[in-house]
Amino acid sequence: DLSILELNHGVFQVLATNGNTRLGGDDLDKRLVDFLIGRIKASGGPDLTDQSAIGNRQSAILPLLSRLREAAEAAKIRLSTETDVEIALPFLTPDFSFSYKLTRDELERLTRDIVERTRQHCLRSLGDAKLEAKQLDQVILVGGQTRMPLVRRLVSEWFACAEFEEERGSLRLGDSFHERTGPMLNTSQNPDEAVALGAAIQAGILSGGFKNMLLLDVTPLSLGIETFGGLMNAIIPRNSTIPIKAGEVFTTAVDHQREMLIHVLQGERERAADNWSLGKFPVAFERAPRGVPRVGVQFEIDANGILHVLARDLKTGAQQVVEMKSAVDVADTEVQRMVEESVEHAFEDLAARRWIEAKLKAQEVLTAAQTGLAECAAELESVYREQVEAAILDLTAALATEQSATHPGDLNRLKSAHAALDAATQPLADVLMDKAMEAMLRQRGAIG
Repeated sequence: DLSILELNHGVFQVLATNGNTRLGGDDLDKRLVDFLIGRIKASGGPDLTDQSAIGNRQSAILPLLSRLREAAEAAKIRLSTETDVEIALPFLTPDFSFSYKLTRDELERLTRDIVERTRQHCLRSLGDAKLEAKQLDQVILVGGQTRMPLVRRLVSEWFACAEFEEERGSLRLGDSFHERTGPMLNTSQNPDEAVALGAAIQAGILSGGFKNMLLLDVTPLSLGIETFGGLMNAIIPRNSTIPIKAGEVFTTAVDHQREMLIHVLQGERERAADNWSLGKFPVAFERAPRGVPRVGVQFEIDANGILHVLARDLKTGAQQVVEMKSAVDVADTEVQRMVEESVEHAFEDLAARRWIEAKLKAQEVLTAAQTGLAECAAELESVYREQVEAAILDLTAALATEQSATHPGDLNRLKSAHAALDAATQPLADVLMDKAMEAMLRQRGAIG
């Protein structure tokens, strides 16, 4: 788990968070246990992965595995300060005892790939915070597994840290220090107690015991609403500092709508259906042609993490306010799953958004061309009318290449057909403009 924070006069502002709840010291323990199980079997001992090897009784194998896990964890811990340890497990069975000399180098070879999986989360958090490693002052290690020399070396490499010491006192680091050596790898805290101490301080802040400190958290995922075409429009991006307030103005896409359904979403995907639905509510307004009504939507997250969604008809001032309490309090595993899915499906999601946006624009032009052609077919020269009709057919065919909501059509063909219809309708637009001018002049009595 990784957080990037900025401290300024007692205010701790979270700039970004990232991590993997399924990655930690237990993974290293399991890797070492699996290795030792192999060594035990190779030494003529029981196969601890095979129930039948020990009387086919699960109750017989579990105590042996428990002893092995305890010995593996103890060896891993000792190798943070020693270069080799002797793992001894006497009488695993009545006629078999096991011992093995494990070195620090061997442990690091076994577990290096697990530790290196942390790197991607470090890089993502820097990207989310819009920072480079050299802009950090300190990298503070928390949690017992950070005692492992391999962890410290790799973290120091990833963040381009300076040579670290156990104690740095009150050393103040300036820009010139960063240019020379990078941030400090801070190992002065007891990694086993740091989380508990932080929780105690935060409890003191919430209860009013600490008056000179404040923690500004961030939104774990983006918040927004569903827009026409089934896309998500993010209003508050992921990793925004709370409290926060943001909003946008939306309009209608269909003539004579009487209300707009506000569908509140949370997530990182482009399509609304792939994100989490937090709720829906309607906002009523007067019937009008599409594009005329204006509805302001405002999201506000207070210091307690409660989301208030306000939707207001800008013409009448009528509004709806809905409170949602689950917008910030999201399980780490769920946040991680959503972020991983957004990365995994990034290209197909972007392709879907581009297609939907292009499709909506094309449909708007297609409707306008069909309406204009029906109105002015007689006034338009036959050669131009045939060009418009052909372009309409081409654009309709391009739109039909869409297989489903999850399988966009041929975007290049759609854009080409859209551009061709734009060009073909220029003479039609001229005729429509002439008719509109003539009607206006007749209304004013300028012509008979």
